[in-house]
Amino acid sequence: MKTMILAAGRGERMRPLTDHTPKPLLPAGGKPLIVWHLERLAAAGLHQIVINHAHLGRQIEAALGNGERWGLSISYSPEPEGALETAGGIANALPLLGTEEPFLVVNGDIYCDWDLAHATTALMPANLAHLVLVPNPQHHPQGDFSLDRGAVGADLAATGAGHGGAQVFTFSGIGVYRPQLFSGIRRGQAAALAPLLRAAMTAGKVSGELHAGRWVDVGTPQRLAQLDGELRSLSHQGIPSPAPTRGDI
Repeated sequence: MKTMILAAGRGERMRPLTDHTPKPLLPAGGKPLIVWHLERLAAAGLHQIVINHAHLGRQIEAALGNGERWGLSISYSPEPEGALETAGGIANALPLLGTEEPFLVVNGDIYCDWDLAHATTALMPANLAHLVLVPNPQHHPQGDFSLDRGAVGADLAATGAGHGGAQVFTFSGIGVYRPQLFSGIRRGQAAALAPLLRAAMTAGKVSGELHAGRWVDVGTPQRLAQLDGELRSLSHQGIPSPAPTRGDI
């Protein structure tokens, strides 16, 4: 299975840190955020990686190269300044990802210990997407999608409950997708992911699971500093990164 790491965002909320450094290269725990992903992908046996980029993208290519040092093969999908949004970026990279088999997509600006090896078996034949959801963080208390017995729905509610009492959780930025989900987007077209997912949810073609382990949306300098301190503390104590965990509802 191939993996795409989304790394094309401008990182406006991370300024001024991202004025001269692309967000995925910002350090946490002594290494760039994106390197945590690369190391976990290598450990999971997922060796074919596609990375999109726009803002300061040449820095990403210079820093990571072809991925050989991690035992990976990295290809790049450049985008114009301003990027193509999530679905547009994925559609633009389909010639590298392939148009037949499912692929894993991971946001480059998160830290998560979800078991990436699970991606190879997570997507059922009849579905278009499988999403990893997490408990709602303080900065996003309303959540994104409901989860009920493995089915993900688009019904949102400020109370944290979807239709029928299903709980609403936050999308982690990790998903497994079939290329057919993006068939209506032409290459180079900017397009958001959420409308595609909601349409697929309405058709009953999106599954999901709740991840109960560590997840951080590294969207602000404060959250980056907090994660950096946590990872450095674990390293100084000789404690390895938390073991991957996952849960299903």
